[in-house]
This record gives sequence, structure tokens and C-alpha cells, in this order.
Amino acid sequence: MSTSSIDSRMVARMFLAGAKNLEAKKEWINQLNVFPVPDGDTGTNMTMTIMAAAKEVQECDKNDMAAVCKAISSGSLRGARGNSGVILSQLLRGLTKGLKEHEEIDVQILADAFDKAVETAYKAVMKPKEGTILTVAKGAGDKARELASAGETDIEKFAKEVIEYADEVLDKTPEMLHVLKQAGVVDSGGEGLVQVLKGALSGLLGEEIDLTPVEAVEAPAAPKKIVSKEAPVEIKYGYCTEFVILLKRELNSKQESDFRKFLGDIGDSIVMVADDEICKIHVHTNDPGLAIQKALLLGQLSNMKVDNMRMEHREKLFHMNENGTADEIDQEISGMAERTIPQDAEYEYPEGEIKVSGKHVDAVLNDAAKWGDDKGEAFGSMEENKASEPAEEPADFGFVAVCAGDGLTELFKGLGVDEVISGGQTMNPSTDDILTAIEHVNAKTVFVLPNNKNIIMAANQARDLSEDKEVIVIPTKTVPQGVTAVINFIPDMSAEENKETMMDVIGGVHTGEVTYAVRDTVIDDKQIHEGDYMGIGDEGIISVGQKMEDVTFEMLKGLMSEELELISIYYGADVDEETAESLRKRVANEYPNCDIELQPGGQPVYYYIVSAE
Repeated sequence: MSTSSIDSRMVARMFLAGAKNLEAKKEWINQLNVFPVPDGDTGTNMTMTIMAAAKEVQECDKNDMAAVCKAISSGSLRGARGNSGVILSQLLRGLTKGLKEHEEIDVQILADAFDKAVETAYKAVMKPKEGTILTVAKGAGDKARELASAGETDIEKFAKEVIEYADEVLDKTPEMLHVLKQAGVVDSGGEGLVQVLKGALSGLLGEEIDLTPVEAVEAPAAPKKIVSKEAPVEIKYGYCTEFVILLKRELNSKQESDFRKFLGDIGDSIVMVADDEICKIHVHTNDPGLAIQKALLLGQLSNMKVDNMRMEHREKLFHMNENGTADEIDQEISGMAERTIPQDAEYEYPEGEIKVSGKHVDAVLNDAAKWGDDKGEAFGSMEENKASEPAEEPADFGFVAVCAGDGLTELFKGLGVDEVISGGQTMNPSTDDILTAIEHVNAKTVFVLPNNKNIIMAANQARDLSEDKEVIVIPTKTVPQGVTAVINFIPDMSAEENKETMMDVIGGVHTGEVTYAVRDTVIDDKQIHEGDYMGIGDEGIISVGQKMEDVTFEMLKGLMSEELELISIYYGADVDEETAESLRKRVANEYPNCDIELQPGGQPVYYYIVSAE
């Protein structure tokens, strides 16, 4: 029995069946990723993308074609993760554009919708590459147009032949991309698309499929910082200090090296970038005055900011501890009072440092008293009082960054990033995650740093969906590029000038990452065995071996060139400080003329992230 047309209920059924089939095959699709890294995520990203749309389809009016199409398009657009997920969302968006105006869908309408899907997806990719999901989609579209032009009217026969041809195109992808052929796999995104089409065909044919419940996969909470309730974190240096020096004259290499060494003597988490006229400084220290006094010898200061990280930490502890009281905060404030001269007397700080008097401390105590009572049940009406205050004026500029790891999160926060989304190569945030973070930033212009090439397209979609702010995506592909972009931001410059500067400087950052192989393969003519350590650079795998430090060192050598002066090493959650320090010493011996920075990144999966610039 032939089927000449389908209605909105059948479109919804076919879509949900396609989503279910993709979800069932996601781990297998993950294994098709070319690089044998433990975070292969194409199947996961595509599944999370389509499941976000499936949840909306389940809740919409399935008797209304426009409502079904809107649920598919909107849900996949906001739920899109990773490049493969974004491309899938664009295919679905184009497809639904071709369907939404019709209550009954025939072969001709489906063929037109396939054309629209392919056109929309290709437009979304700046440099389309053949041998990918786009090639498979184009093959399916070409076959659909051929069948419709030949007069085919049976939708079941039409669908079967389209899928068979898409499978044939998929099998040819290794011949189009050498890297696929070397790895012995077909394109994982193309396989994901074929599985969606095969699931949709099962739905069309009336096969028994469990379509309920289709749950959208939970996204990583973003952006929140969880603080342990058990024990306070020991903060070695209490003040996050940053400022810009308007230089009297350009620093020579010795002055720059001496200043960097001085900052290292008084603190840590140092970021220092200088050009002809300015020098931007970030340091954690117990005496901001020393950093400021030293900087004044080099020029005037602007954009100064000093934050007490110990007090911020205690406030976080209080707010995160549901059974807590304000005791810790009270003790901290009381401690400030005890460390000062009695009221009306002035504590003499070194010249150039901010002076704090007993009056100021008393004002803080009085202000804190407004929010609490004698029983220590503090801040009971803080939210009510805040709600009655006028809205804070938006800043000119704000930042959103993506990274994984407590150390990297702290680094970006310390550099002034407003919202840090937990994610990266191991879990790509969705378009909606990024859009939500943008909305949380109280600024007229928001710069977004994806810090991963697989997140840039989702960031661009979030930019296009944002309605009340100017959003500028700086296409940072690695965390070190993101760090460099932030520290080269100058508040006195325009958004466009800052964009040009950041785009320029990230091109000079060379990055490598060290992880391990999850299967045997051959990539870039390198034999890789399961369990080997791999050093992956900007252009591919640089080093492979069984000793982590050797692989990391060889990878770094592959990144270096004579003009590079700064090497940054971020060690991950599975590397201890002693092991990382051993690597730092080896690198310092090999490159004595370079500044070497070692910082705990806390990132999962990747033992080291190393940059040279």
C-alpha cells in the first residue's frame, strides 16, 4: 500500500522516531571520531541537540503542522551543541521552513524541503568541507530532487531510496577526507544524520517504537560555582589585583622580565602583557600596594581593581551552605576591625596604597548589621531589599568564556570575565547555555570566548538569537587563546577596535594538549596504540609515546619557534603539582630565554594544556 502524503502527526512521529534511533546509536557514533581521544562527542552532541527538540515536539500541538515545525526548529536551534549539533539544527531548521506552510506533505514538498535544508546548513558553515555531514545531506537532497523530478509519488519508496543513497555517500566519505581513510572510519556526523533518517523511516512504516518518554539530556549546570561545605579552601594570596599601566615609554625586555619576577616574588596567578604604550597586569598577592607602587615607577595607572578573595570565598560558603549562618563573614569583618587602629585613627599604609580608617570599618559593620539580627540569622531580607533597589546601569563591556576545570575558571574570573560556562572539549555547551550566560551579563556589549573550535558555531547561533545586546564572538579555539584575548582587552577602546586587537593576538598563540588514546589507529602517519599518550597541536598530532612528560616535552618542541617568548603550562586534574613542576624545570632548562608560567588548570581528560606565544 503506497503513501502519497503525510500530515503533522506523522511528521511528529517520524521526527521522534529519528531522535530515538540517534539516541540509541550515540555511543557507536562517538567511536567513529577520527582522533582516538576519550572525549569523542559527535554522537553525544547530535543526540543532545535533537533531544532538546524532541522534548518540545512532545509538548506541542501535533495536529498543527506549524506548531510541530516550530518545535523542531526552535528546540534544535537552542539545544545545539558542537559543530555536528549546530549543522544538524540548521538542517532541521531549513527542512521545517519547507514544511510549515503545508498541512499535507507530498514527495514534491519533501524534495523542496530537502533543498532548503541543505542550503541552510551550507550557509551556516564558513568553509564547508566535503566528506562530512554536509556531503551526506547534499547527497540525500540530490536524490530527493531526482526522484521528485522523475514523478515518484510514493513517500515510502521515496524515503527508502533517499536513505539508501545517503548511505552510499557516507561510505565514500573516507575517499574524500584522507584523515578518515587513515583512521578507517566514515564521517561520524554523516553517520548520525543517516541514523536520524533511518529512524524516521521506521516511524513512517509504522514499526513499533517506544516514543515516550523522550527526555532531553541534562545540560551541564551553567554557569555556577559549587563551593564545598566541608572545609574552607586555603587561599595563599588574598587579593586579586589588576590594573593597566599607561607606560612612560615602551618596556625593554629586561624591564619586563624584572617586573614579572617581582610580581612572582609577591604573589601568583600572574598575567602580564605589554605593548608600546600600555601594560596590563593581573596578580594574586597579599599586598596590592607593593604591586601598585612598583607599577607607578613605569607610568600612570588606570582600570584598577582589587578584590578580597578570602571574603568572597566566605560569602560563597555562607550562601551555598543551607544550614549556615553569617558567623564566618562576621568573623572576617571583625578581624578587619581588630587589625586596624581604633575608630577615628588612621592606619598608615605605604605611600600609594589605599588607606583604610576605623570609620570605614565601622561603616562596614553597621551596613552588615542592617542585613542581620542578634541571633545570627543574617541576610533574611537581603533579596527583598535588593529587589527594591534601582537596576544597576549596564557596563559598556562584558565577557563570557567557556572552560573546564576549577583552576581555569578561577583564572578567567580573575581576569574579569563575568560568566564562565563549565564545558569544553569534554562537554560542549548548548546554544541556549551560551545565550543564558550572555543574558546574565549586565553589559551593552558582550564578548564570547568559546575556547574550543567545536563550540564556535553554537556561540555564533547564540549571538544571532540575542536581542537586547551586541554580542561579539571571538573565535578562540583553545583556552590559552581565550586568556590572551582577555588580557589584551582595553576598556578605553571601542568594541570594534577591541575585536580587531583580540582577533590579531590570538593568531600568535600556539597551543598543544596532552591526553591518551582509547583505541589503536593511524593518524598523520603516526602509529597510535590504545593507552598511548598523545600530544595534539593546532594542526594535528605532534607526539605519541608511553611517557607523559616526554610526550608533552616533544609536543612543546613542535610548537616552538625563535620569536616565541612566553610558555604557559596548565596542568590537569590528574596531574599533581610535583609532577608538573618537574616538567616546568625541564622546559626552563631547554628554553632559558623564555618566561615559563605553571598554573593548576584542573581540567579533566587533558593532562596538560600548553601554549607558546
